[in-house]
Amino acid sequence: MNIDDKKQFVQELQERLGKSKVAILTDYKGLDVGAMTELRSKLREANIEYQVIKNTMLRLASEGTEVALIKDQFKGPSAIALSYDDPVAPAKILTEFAKTNNKFEIKCGVLNGSVMDLAAIKALSALPSREELLATVLSAMIAVPTSLVRALSDVPRRMLNVLQAIKEQKEQQAA
Repeated sequence: MNIDDKKQFVQELQERLGKSKVAILTDYKGLDVGAMTELRSKLREANIEYQVIKNTMLRLASEGTEVALIKDQFKGPSAIALSYDDPVAPAKILTEFAKTNNKFEIKCGVLNGSVMDLAAIKALSALPSREELLATVLSAMIAVPTSLVRALSDVPRRMLNVLQAIKEQKEQQAA
């Protein structure tokens, strides 16, 4: 890569870092090609960008973005996961992958201007995903009208039961 290509790459990376909701820095040292391919495909399915980047380029691109908060961690082999939509998804995928691959290490991350250590990333991965939260809200929204309909339909049914009981009582008295 010549110097102009590097400048353009750094500028594009800076834009992507600025747009991302969460950035998680990892150490991939010791992973074989098969494991990296597996990780990349899982991340790609969730629309998460994962890229191995030279530390000097990452340091330059992070200037002026929230990712600059973790630039002191740009040491050794580094790869960064960027999510533009769901901040929980990359934490879930990377944490699950780290459980099965001992050589893979999650260094730190940035979420909404806050630095996250490994414990915070694991806590973030324990949260339900965006889809699960939306499903919970939707089920709660559906449950309220359904309960109201049941309650409203229960009143006439009870009234009919009372009237039926009165009718039967009057018939027994008449007989």
